[in-house]
Amino acid sequence: MPLLSVNQLRISFHTRAGVVRAVQDVSFQIERGEALGIVGESGSGKSVTCYSIMGLLPQPPGRIEGGQAVFDGVDLLALSHRGLNKYRGLRVSMIFQDPMTSLNPYLRIEEQLIEPLLIHEKMDRPAARRRALEMLVAVGVTDSSHRLRMYPHQFSGGMRQRVMIAMALITKPDLLIADEPTTALDVTVQAQILDLMKKMREELGMAILLISHDLGVVSGFCDRVMVMYAGRVMESARTADLFYDTKHPYTRALQKSIPALQVKGQELYTIAGAPPDLLHPLAGCPFAPRCGYVVDYCAREEVAPLEVAPAHGSACLRVQKEKLPL
Repeated sequence: MPLLSVNQLRISFHTRAGVVRAVQDVSFQIERGEALGIVGESGSGKSVTCYSIMGLLPQPPGRIEGGQAVFDGVDLLALSHRGLNKYRGLRVSMIFQDPMTSLNPYLRIEEQLIEPLLIHEKMDRPAARRRALEMLVAVGVTDSSHRLRMYPHQFSGGMRQRVMIAMALITKPDLLIADEPTTALDVTVQAQILDLMKKMREELGMAILLISHDLGVVSGFCDRVMVMYAGRVMESARTADLFYDTKHPYTRALQKSIPALQVKGQELYTIAGAPPDLLHPLAGCPFAPRCGYVVDYCAREEVAPLEVAPAHGSACLRVQKEKLPL
């Protein structure tokens, strides 16, 4: 049985301008010890999907219209706030995108690190502090006994992100959700953070759900990748299959946008157009207006991800109908 199974998740935001259909029928699974990457442009529904799993979706205006998120046999979406707290921070942890706004500026690092241990594991403060020191050392924070007494603003961006990782891992969770953990970090620190997460995954045997807009990052980190666009799943496959046997034009366009793959001196490739307005119902494939492979039925017929190769799903109508090579 998968550790986490998300089935037909639908999320909307009810605003004064209308209903924004942010996530539409998203389904995926994560096995124990597996790393799954979710990629896509900003606004594709990656973070909203994961925030709903953690019970962090602002309600209102957010509303979970349907679906399940079954973690180890328990539907997290059906739990009360108190029931969810038995899992959140203990068995399911999250690294947020911006550590400066996620850490409490009024509390010392020590207080924020030991809080999960005091609440979930009922540790006494001396034992919790020893665990916090060990975790800071594990994530590469030097002079940890001194730094425990410091405040978030006294840390660099890379060090704050290491503290966030330490907070997420201090209870040794079964599932770690990482929401673009390397955004705004320089390349050297980014590599260190990813290596650290990979090492902790191997040592603890936990599953990782990595949210990113960077295919280059997930290619070297994840076992499987799911591509989202306009709140829908466009393609999902094992990482090697996604890169070497692409089955959706949107995934191909994302790959062509990777700067490292561009010919030096030439203009960087960009995907023409803009994502659709999710205030209005979408007919057919949401990527059709920007797609170079589009035909007339793409904008008319309903599309859903189907398995077009072993363990490889695609929501491209032409790939499904015509076995189109991309």
